[in-house]
Amino acid sequence: MRTRLIIVFLVPMAVVLLALGGAYAWSVARSVQQEASNQQLADLGYFLTGARQALRAGSPAVIEPELQRYGELYGTEVAVFDRSGTLWASGGPRPERVDEELAEQLSLALAGRRSEPAPTTLPWALGESVTVEPVFDDGSVIGAVALSASTEAPRSEILAHWAALVLVCALVLALLLFAVVRLANWVLRPMLRVDRAMAAIEHGEMHARIDDDTGPPEMRRMIRMFNQMAEEIERVISRQREFAMNASHELRNPLGALLMRVEYLSTGLDDAWEAEIEKTREEGRRMTRILDTLLSMARAGRADSEFAVVDLAELAEGRAAAWAEVAAERGVRLAVQSDGAVPSLTDRTSVESALDAVLDNALKFAPAGSAVEVSVRRDAEACSIAVRDHGPGLEAEELDRVTSRFWRSPRDQNVPGSGLGLAIASDLLDTLRGAVRVTAPEDGGLCVELRLPGEQP
Repeated sequence: MRTRLIIVFLVPMAVVLLALGGAYAWSVARSVQQEASNQQLADLGYFLTGARQALRAGSPAVIEPELQRYGELYGTEVAVFDRSGTLWASGGPRPERVDEELAEQLSLALAGRRSEPAPTTLPWALGESVTVEPVFDDGSVIGAVALSASTEAPRSEILAHWAALVLVCALVLALLLFAVVRLANWVLRPMLRVDRAMAAIEHGEMHARIDDDTGPPEMRRMIRMFNQMAEEIERVISRQREFAMNASHELRNPLGALLMRVEYLSTGLDDAWEAEIEKTREEGRRMTRILDTLLSMARAGRADSEFAVVDLAELAEGRAAAWAEVAAERGVRLAVQSDGAVPSLTDRTSVESALDAVLDNALKFAPAGSAVEVSVRRDAEACSIAVRDHGPGLEAEELDRVTSRFWRSPRDQNVPGSGLGLAIASDLLDTLRGAVRVTAPEDGGLCVELRLPGEQP
C-alpha cells in the first residue's frame, strides 16, 4: 500500500513539474536565440550604412577593412553582395560558390524582402545562423549584406540553462519523494500497528494494545476503538475461561463421587453385570478426560487441541458400542463399516464429542426396526466418518441450515431436543481443520459426514 500511495502522490506532482520545466526550457531556448538574432540584426544595421556608401562609391576598399576587423574580433563572417548577387566585399577569403541556404536568402533580399526571424532550433543542432538584409538607396535595392555567425555561443548558453533546470527539477523531485514517503509513513504507520496488534490477538496475545496515538485523525479514532474492542474481547474471553475453569473444577467432585458409588454398587452384583459396569466406568473415564481437557485449555488460555494420530475406525466402533444400549431401547441397530485402520492427526476427545452429537441426532430420528450405518473411509483428500439414518430426512433447502444453532425443521418440533447437536459438531470440526457435510440420500434419511485431515497435518 505504501508503494501505491507514493505513486498516487508523486506521479501527478512529477508530471506537473516536468510540464512546467519543459515549458520553461523551451522559453529559455527561444529567449536566448531571440537575443542572438536581435544582436545579429543590430550588427547588420551597422554595416548597412557602410555597405551603401561603398556600393555608391563603387569601391570595396571602403568597407572591407572594417569587415575584416569585425570577423577577427567576433569570429563572424560578413559579406556584401552587389545588385546582381555577386560577392562584392568580404571580411575573409572569398568562397568559390554560395551555398543553397545563403543563395535563397540572398535572392529574397535582392528582391527587397527583409530576413524573417530565425526559427527556434534545438541546442544540439549544429551549423551556422545566416541573416541577409537588403541595402536600399533612394528606395531601390542596390545590394545585400549577409552575416553568418556560429551558433556555438547561444547553444552553450541554452545548455547551461537547461543543466541548471535539470538540477533544480532533480532536487525538487527528491524533496517531493522525501515528503511523500514521510506522508505515506505517517498515514500507514498506525495501520501497521493495528495489523500487528490484530495478528498478536489472533495468536492468543489478548493483552496486545496500541500504545501511541499518532497519524491522521481518522486513524487515531480507529486506534481508540480498536483498543476498546480488544479490552472488551479480553474481558469476555477471561470470563469464559473462568467459567470453564470453575465448571470443570466443580464437576470433577460429583463425577468422582458418582464413579465411587458405581464401584460400591459393583461389589454387590454378580458377574452378569460386569459388562454394564465396565461401560459405565468407561463413560465416567471419558467424562473425566473431557473435564481435564476443558480445565487444561482454560488454564493455558488457548483453544488449541492436543493433536495426535487417532484410528478413526477404532474410535467409531468404541462410540457405537457406547450407544448400542440406547439404540436397542429404541429398536434401532447400529452397524459400523470400515476399510481397516483409518489414522488421522486430530484430537480424540473433540472427535468423540462430535460423533456423539451426530449419533444422538441419528438415533433420535431413526424409525424403529431400521439401522443407523456408521462408515469410516479414507480418500485422497481426507478421512471421514459418515453416519446414515433412514429417518424422515430434510428438504434440499433445509440442508444449509441444519448446522445452525437452535434450528429445527418445522415438522420435528415435537421431537425432544434443542437443535444444538449438529451445530456443536460443526464447531468442533472447524477447530480440527475439518468440516461437517450433510446430504439427503435419494432413498430417504440423512447422511452426516465428519471430514477430518489424514495422518499428515
